Amino acid sequence: MMKRNVILGLAALALVSCKQFKKGEGDSEYLLHKDKEGPTIQEGDFVALHTIQKTEEDSVLTNSYDFDRPIFVTQQKSVFKGDIYQSLGMLSEGDSATFKINMDSLSQKMNMPKPENTKGKYMLFTFKVDKVIPKGKLSDSVFNQNIESYFKAEVEAAKGKEEGKMKKYLSSNNLKPTVSPSGLNYVVTKQGNGAKPAAGDTVQLNYTLKLLSGKVVESTKPDVAKKAGTFNAMRPYEPMKMPVGVNAAIPGFDEGLLMFPKGTSATLIIPSKLAYGEQGNQIIGPYTPLIFDIEVLDIIKGKPGSTPAPMPPMHPEHH
Repeated sequence: MMKRNVILGLAALALVSCKQFKKGEGDSEYLLHKDKEGPTIQEGDFVALHTIQKTEEDSVLTNSYDFDRPIFVTQQKSVFKGDIYQSLGMLSEGDSATFKINMDSLSQKMNMPKPENTKGKYMLFTFKVDKVIPKGKLSDSVFNQNIESYFKAEVEAAKGKEEGKMKKYLSSNNLKPTVSPSGLNYVVTKQGNGAKPAAGDTVQLNYTLKLLSGKVVESTKPDVAKKAGTFNAMRPYEPMKMPVGVNAAIPGFDEGLLMFPKGTSATLIIPSKLAYGEQGNQIIGPYTPLIFDIEVLDIIKGKPGSTPAPMPPMHPEHH
């Protein structure tokens, strides 16, 4: 299902080049891909949708399909004619469309940074509306209950799909991992030598965090971040020092680091029960497995009685 969604998203982009856009509000243009019957999105409504944002040169800036979950927004009052909210207001549940929105207006009136290396006039947004929960005259309590019910259903759906997604990922990548008693999957690509770290030691490593879609969420390596289009000039790119065996990281990552001596390179495939579980976080959805490519550079022995340094904050490079 995930791969099919990605294909559908890219197919929508392909349609942009072969069909004629229509004049929209203000300086906008639009192209409908699917037009379902139903009430259009109104101010205050809750909306779950997938979106692909790109420049006129076809440079993709964001793609929610990479994260295998929709984004969630509350429909706002329009800021300028033909803006994102007015464009969404043309759609109803089940619709999909691409909108060309003036890039200067987005920058000046909505504080949306203009991408570098583009000479185009427009930013292109392809929206696919998955769910609309109307606010209408509902009380805040009832409205929020409706949203909560939607989230619970989404979480249950994600729970039921996780095992199948992991099996498909392993099969499609021809991986035959070792599975620990906890359920951690791992593949050693380069075996190191020497002693493994013990609880209280600090492991110095490079890592790249990915989703099953292949989307790079973050990396300590600048070349990987640049290739993935997630490079952030405001963060340092250098090996991380991680205390191990002291619950300083998600359980699967902590367990994995305790397995390998210096010089090891490995891939950890971590099920959600050893990651962010049913809650997820701002970027990671509920019941989402994680992929870590790691390189163990050094093991720094802990001093008896010393308190390990806290784990440095991660730097998600894509929201």
